[in-house]
Amino acid sequence: MFIAVLQNLLNYALPVKDNTFNMSYDVIEHFSSDILSTTGYDCIIQHLNNGRKNCKEFEDFLKERASIEEKYGKDLLNLSRKKPCGQSEINTLKRALEVFKQQVDSVAQCHIQLAQTLREEARKMEEFREKQKLQQKRTEILMDAAHKQKSLQFKKTMDAKKIYKQKCQDKDEAEQAVHRSANLVNPKQQEKLFVKLATLKTTVEDSDKTYMMHISTLDKIREDWQSEHIKACEMFEAQECERINFFRNALWLHMNQLSQQCVTSDDMYEEVRKSLEACSIEKDIAFFVNNRKTGQTPPAPIMYENFYCPQKNTASQGKAPGPNVARRGPLPVPKSSPDAPDYSLVDDYSLIYQ
Repeated sequence: MFIAVLQNLLNYALPVKDNTFNMSYDVIEHFSSDILSTTGYDCIIQHLNNGRKNCKEFEDFLKERASIEEKYGKDLLNLSRKKPCGQSEINTLKRALEVFKQQVDSVAQCHIQLAQTLREEARKMEEFREKQKLQQKRTEILMDAAHKQKSLQFKKTMDAKKIYKQKCQDKDEAEQAVHRSANLVNPKQQEKLFVKLATLKTTVEDSDKTYMMHISTLDKIREDWQSEHIKACEMFEAQECERINFFRNALWLHMNQLSQQCVTSDDMYEEVRKSLEACSIEKDIAFFVNNRKTGQTPPAPIMYENFYCPQKNTASQGKAPGPNVARRGPLPVPKSSPDAPDYSLVDDYSLIYQ
């Protein structure tokens, strides 16, 4: 991918003889044929920097989600442990409520644990991001040096070309001067012009050699830069593949963790549902009646009493007439004598057990 970008940069405006790099002309339009241009390289670096920025954003997202999960877990834990919820219930419903509070407590602990897991995933993302940053930095240092060397050599070459061009122009002017003054100056002046022309020819030859030397050096530097650039692009492409794969797997794992949290919570809620299925309305009511009963005799009706004729009210207040109303009978006669073991004597007193 990145090699194709580099190749597009190097082969701008040149015919494509093969499709080794699967070049795309819409990509070519984004680059320049200028030897000093770093447009393609800068584009790749910007893309890699954006990739690390995206990793940082996901890392911050995980940290924020962890804070939310932790706060929710702690709030749920406080709610489960401190807030009363049906504390006066009895029997099967009481047991169901106890299971409910236990499972809510467990769900809260799961959310707190999930927060710790998310922070660990954020730490892994940070370590991966920093590792790629260092890898990219090492390659950038080499490429920056190559770009600087190429730029400096290009400047030297252009300066040598400028000098060579100027010397050639000076030589041409000297030759023209010799031709123009062939019949106008004396032999001594003519000799000076020839000497000057010869000197300029030597200077042109020297500047030409210097210019050619710089061209050769620049081409060698360009080839070295191109080789380093290809290596950098290969490294950047491998790094980007690794980043996308790591990012994708991290997001996939995050979804699995959230799904597992839901499954775990549902399993805990299922325990509450099972305990509610074991809750019996009849048993709870019977349990209440058996443990809190106060008696089977209802109160007797209140009878009317005439203030002026109390003797006519033969029925005692608080006694219910009728054959179905239970009445207290006379006290039983003790069957034991005072000398029997049923009697306990303490000094001059006797206590009878009835």
